[in-house]
Amino acid sequence: MENSDSDEDYDLLLRIVIQRRKKIVQCRPNFFTLYDEKDFRERFRLCKQAARDVLELIRPNIQHATTWNNSLSPEHMLAIALRFYATGSTQQLMADAAGVSISTVSRVITLVSHEIARLRKQFIQFPVAIKEIRKTQKDFFMVSKFPRVISALDCTHVKIQSPGGDHAELFRNRKNFFSFNVQTMCDSKLKILDVVARWPGSTHDSTILRNSKIGVRLQSGEFENAIVLADKGYENNDRVLTPLHSVTNEAESLYNESHIRTRNVVERSYGVWKRRFPVLSLGIRVACKKVQPIIVATAILHNICLLHHDSEAPSLPPEVDQQIIAALNIPNNRGSNGRIEKNAVRNDIINGYFSTL
Repeated sequence: MENSDSDEDYDLLLRIVIQRRKKIVQCRPNFFTLYDEKDFRERFRLCKQAARDVLELIRPNIQHATTWNNSLSPEHMLAIALRFYATGSTQQLMADAAGVSISTVSRVITLVSHEIARLRKQFIQFPVAIKEIRKTQKDFFMVSKFPRVISALDCTHVKIQSPGGDHAELFRNRKNFFSFNVQTMCDSKLKILDVVARWPGSTHDSTILRNSKIGVRLQSGEFENAIVLADKGYENNDRVLTPLHSVTNEAESLYNESHIRTRNVVERSYGVWKRRFPVLSLGIRVACKKVQPIIVATAILHNICLLHHDSEAPSLPPEVDQQIIAALNIPNNRGSNGRIEKNAVRNDIINGYFSTL
């Protein structure tokens, strides 16, 4: 163009420069001050104090060094991520609502999800101390009088977009949509004690348990005589108890009824978790490698919400407390080789406890 003598070429270039879009910085409201407690909770699914607590934990890792180029504040970044979890909307809508670009929304969701997921060891913990194990078992006993239960176990599918590539069909589950099969364990208060979010949707539930760290810890006897309740999709053994396929007497019927009522807490936890963060049920439309931190981050936020709304458990009457202690001390029936037989623990609980009710 410098060597061109054409006035038309020069005029064309001038018009292009003039018409080039200028960078527009839209208004970015402070949602912590804009909304009252009720409106904030409706939009972000957390109370303000819970959100502030999370913000202070991740602030050092998400805050920009300077405010050059109108960089987002940690408050705005957390709000974008929470709004994404709470709505499951497209990143275009998120960008329009937050007054930023789509690429910025994508980076913010990835960064914030990763930093919240790093809080996993702090907020997702299995009870280890004897006092904690006994407290968890007593709380489960109050649900439907099932002894020695430390957790309820199940898997749920979190919908994703097709990951593409040669291995995409591994993520298609039996319900014919793409997903991650996420294993969780929860206590009687719906708190998530363990989460495994790395298996594609076609993976069987029992395969996830066998290859998980918590499965190894259970079989090693780390939690004493504690047991976990699971559905019929799992193998019954000395640590994981499943319901009977058929009942022949009243004790077995009571076992099945109590098992179903007690294990139901994990199903309820999924309902609360997915209603609080609809992105888990509507579908996470991001790259496959970014899905796992989002799942773990929402599990952590779910537990944080429970911490901010839980009330103290009522004290137990002395006679009920003694009944629980007796139920917790049902012995394990070991074979001649010192190993527990496959169905021995289930039979001991049925014959030694439910037959006496």
